[in-house]
Amino acid sequence: MSSNRNAADARRTTTGVERLEVTGVHDGHPHDGPLGTAAATPAENVAPGDSPAPGAPPCWQDPRLPVARRVEDLVTRLSLEEKIAQLYAVWVGGDSTGEDLAPHQHEMTDGAPEWRSLISAGLGQLTRPFGTAPVDPALGARALARMQEEIVATSRFGIPAIAHEECLTGFMTWKATVYPTPLAWGATFDPELVERMAGQIGSALRAVGVHQGLAPVLDVIRDLRWGRCEESIGEDPYLVATIGTAYVRGLEAAGVVATLKHFVGYSASRAGRNHGPVGAGPRELADVLLPPFEMALRDGGARSVMHAYNEVDGVPPAADPELLTALLRDRWGFAGTVVGDYFAISFLHRLHKVAADLGEAAVLALTAGVDVELPAAHAYGEPLIEAVRAGTVPESLVDRAVTRVLRQKCELGLLDAGWSPVPPAFADVAGRSNGDLPDVVEGSIDLDPPASRALARELAEESVVLLANSGALPLRPESRIAMVGPLADNIAGMLGCYTFPGHVGPQHPELPDGVEIRTLLAALRAELPETPIKYAPGGTVDGPAELDAEAISAAVAVAAEADVCVAVLGDRAGLFGRGTSGEGCDADDLRLPGAQADLLAALLDTGTPVVLVLLAGRPYALGDTVDRLAAVVQAFFPGEEGGPAVARVLSGAVCPSGRLPVSVPRTPGGQPNTYLNPVLGQRTEVSSVDPTPLFPFGHGLSYTEFAWPEVRVDGAAPVADQPVQVPTDGAVTVSIAVRNDGDRAGTEVVQLYLHDPVAQVTRPVVRLIGYARVPLEPGQTRQVDFRVHADLSSFTGRLGHRVVEPGDLELRVSASSAEHRHTVPVRLTGPERRVDHHRQLVAEVTLR
Repeated sequence: MSSNRNAADARRTTTGVERLEVTGVHDGHPHDGPLGTAAATPAENVAPGDSPAPGAPPCWQDPRLPVARRVEDLVTRLSLEEKIAQLYAVWVGGDSTGEDLAPHQHEMTDGAPEWRSLISAGLGQLTRPFGTAPVDPALGARALARMQEEIVATSRFGIPAIAHEECLTGFMTWKATVYPTPLAWGATFDPELVERMAGQIGSALRAVGVHQGLAPVLDVIRDLRWGRCEESIGEDPYLVATIGTAYVRGLEAAGVVATLKHFVGYSASRAGRNHGPVGAGPRELADVLLPPFEMALRDGGARSVMHAYNEVDGVPPAADPELLTALLRDRWGFAGTVVGDYFAISFLHRLHKVAADLGEAAVLALTAGVDVELPAAHAYGEPLIEAVRAGTVPESLVDRAVTRVLRQKCELGLLDAGWSPVPPAFADVAGRSNGDLPDVVEGSIDLDPPASRALARELAEESVVLLANSGALPLRPESRIAMVGPLADNIAGMLGCYTFPGHVGPQHPELPDGVEIRTLLAALRAELPETPIKYAPGGTVDGPAELDAEAISAAVAVAAEADVCVAVLGDRAGLFGRGTSGEGCDADDLRLPGAQADLLAALLDTGTPVVLVLLAGRPYALGDTVDRLAAVVQAFFPGEEGGPAVARVLSGAVCPSGRLPVSVPRTPGGQPNTYLNPVLGQRTEVSSVDPTPLFPFGHGLSYTEFAWPEVRVDGAAPVADQPVQVPTDGAVTVSIAVRNDGDRAGTEVVQLYLHDPVAQVTRPVVRLIGYARVPLEPGQTRQVDFRVHADLSSFTGRLGHRVVEPGDLELRVSASSAEHRHTVPVRLTGPERRVDHHRQLVAEVTLR
């Protein structure tokens, strides 16, 4: 790892802050054709290593040749050191003094070699050139282009590096749009909107020369105490799969490699502890944790997978050939790259203790199927070279990995003769598009244009969930409003852990946020300019009660004089214990952090109606407090436009349409628990613990009223008590009419659940298999058709493979996982079918 890059002009001073100038490269789209291949014009049959015709480029640089032939030719020319150099990254600007960007980073950054020696044999990857330190987009793009020029000029074959960045809530760099966090994506139940967002993110990445995005997170939430809930889409594998796959499609369509993470089991750790051991059995893996990855690879076309930090039943994914080769490659047919989560290969030695040293860790990971070590060379540098030289691992495994890496570079156009480091954003700068690097000035690249902010607003508005409302919302403009709470006038309530202001910004307190982010207080005052709004912070997010006591008293005084009190509570995202939510910020239980529960109780005791707004990375248990609240609004770190979005819901300008992507627990203990439990995981007479949630998965209210007057099956009204006969390889279409009976426009979210009353193994009481957002004007009726293939009833049977089992089922057309409006009995007939990853994965939805 390099923490002090010596490349020429490596640093610039902008707005008084010294920061790395890094970013930029290739401006070509991936070649057409299936994964691992490229569309090519037939060319002369040239054997690998042969000399090309005079004046022609080497075979590996000839875009007319098939990708496989070009890559094979190049691999035969590379030395062992040059091959292995393609399998690791350099982290320019990695912090050697602490753990600000990754766990245990400080243990692994000492003694970094000089920049040119790092790239002398070539370089496979560049780690986070934009997301490590504040850098103006234009200056950073120019700096990365210069770095690429040096890499090409210094190494023997001049192969550019793949630059990757985090992009979970937008391009995670200074001055780029900050979108809502993934848990908010799940709350929208809107894959099309998420795909549009990902397309914008991909376009921004590609414009400045970034090739690969480390997103989306497809971990299915199993324990709400886990700090990375905010990075996940929800607790249901179907919702995670469909929303996550939409994100992948958007990113890949923009020409950026999507990286699925974390493969697999990370979210199922015992007690919700980060990196904790996972005790999931093969059935939970197959039916809950793996399907989102399966769909995102098959239907989304993701070209990269990142393995997880955890272990599953004693085996870390980084050292598991059954997972990374037998399943991912041999069964699913994945042909892209597997990259290591940051330092995770080293953790095989340092933390998991399954390797005696870094060399052994490298051998385990390479054998399992990890192609690239991130963020820098620890195990895949000298330790791997020595292991190959000693015969501990065959060079053929190095060839396997480098072939995958070079194939991806070939698809990205990085191996083409005449490749230029000038990124697309510079194509029109000063009329220079001839391959020269133009002069640029700070601010000449806009990564937060109005269209992106509008998209961020739309996503934030759709993600706000109205959990309860006794009539206090929308707020009345003539009311005297008290707004209190530690997040009322604090942008922390808008920002998840993997946003630039939240992730890197705290290390640069003197730096402006880079994008405009309004607090909820400022946004509500702008939304209701004639309404008097008094404010009191009421304490801190996670400070001790004794220190917040005076602030609570002041907030109570403000609330007592108001007609309505808006209490804004929740989380402050951070890293590794420096927040209440985020990576490494796990919770002991699900009580509101700090003294916020005391503040809420004191506000309720005033007798003033209290509207609770939660800006958080996870839901929190409210218990019986909810019965005393006038309304409850949930927003999951809604991004740079989150303040105006929530304010517009409070004012009534936006009719809420968000639905819960996770259940809200009633009590703070009793975890882990999700709605996907079988019968004995629900409330029963054999246990005194009732895990029934306060608000169920899929729940959400509106400001208008919807009626679901009728359901039809294959175009006809169902016959009472007679199940629809469907072959085990057949399908049925369930249609529901939805009518807006209110006096304002709104959007209903129709959800379809499957209930399997008797099966060869225990099954969830219900599980989501389809959904649709239905926008309706007042008085309007629309019809939703769900075409459900029998494959959607499949599960992992007793023999360990996935089956469609004949027998009786119920399709439940529902407003949430606990509110079922219509039930359609179905009987699957015929033989039991064994299915695989080619099965139907989604219900086909038509909105009329």
